[in-house]
Amino acid sequence: QVQLVASGGGLVQPGDSLTLSCTASGRVLNIHDLAWYRQSPGKERELVASLNSGDGTTYADTVKGRFSISRDRAKNTGYLQMNDLRPEDTAVYYCNARIRTLFTTNDYWGQGTLVTVSS
Repeated sequence: QVQLVASGGGLVQPGDSLTLSCTASGRVLNIHDLAWYRQSPGKERELVASLNSGDGTTYADTVKGRFSISRDRAKNTGYLQMNDLRPEDTAVYYCNARIRTLFTTNDYWGQGTLVTVSS
């Protein structure tokens, strides 16, 4: 069984930085693709950043130049480095990963971690 756990959220001030982590545990062979989404109250969940198996990345226009997605393959962990945070970045952030186990390849969601940017 695979679990995906997101962590690292918190309350920060505008202009601060924060790094989110997303760790896969269980019978994980590797993570093919990784993505971070976010959802603010009253809004739909939106894609923030993605990282594919070939290490290609995409970013939402609203975070380009401020956020960076990466992973540590040995630790089965993905990261979202967030710099120059703004109040409009306030949201629950979710990680999504396409994970290969010994017998299957499936998509998994982390539980969400709250990021609040406020002065």
